[in-house]
Amino acid sequence: MDKSQNQREDISSGQAVLLGALASGVNVQTWAVLKFTFLILGVCLVAMLGLAFSSSDSTMIFHVLLLVLLAGVLFFLLSGFLAETGLVTIEQQIQEMGMDPKDQNEQNKKRS
Repeated sequence: MDKSQNQREDISSGQAVLLGALASGVNVQTWAVLKFTFLILGVCLVAMLGLAFSSSDSTMIFHVLLLVLLAGVLFFLLSGFLAETGLVTIEQQIQEMGMDPKDQNEQNKKRS
C-alpha cells in the first residue's frame, strides 16, 4: 500500500468535507454532502408546496414556487460549474494548504 492510499485512509469524511470547504476546489466528499443537502432542501420545499396548495393561498404558492426555482437553478449552476472545473483529490487540497505530513517532516529536518 502506498503513502497516498494510507493518507487517504487516515482522513475521515468529516475532515474531508471541512478540508473541501477551506481549500480551493471541491472534493468528492464535499460534493456528496452538497447533493444530500440539496435533496433534503427539495424534500422540504415539496412539503411546503403541498401545504401551500392545501391552504389555497396563491401568494404562498407563488413564493414557494419561487424558492423551488431558485434552488433548482442553484443546483444546476453548481453541477455545471463542477462539470467544467472537475473535482480535486483530498491529497491535492492537503498539499495546497501546506498540511502534508511529508512536507512538515522535511521542514523540521531543515530547521535542525
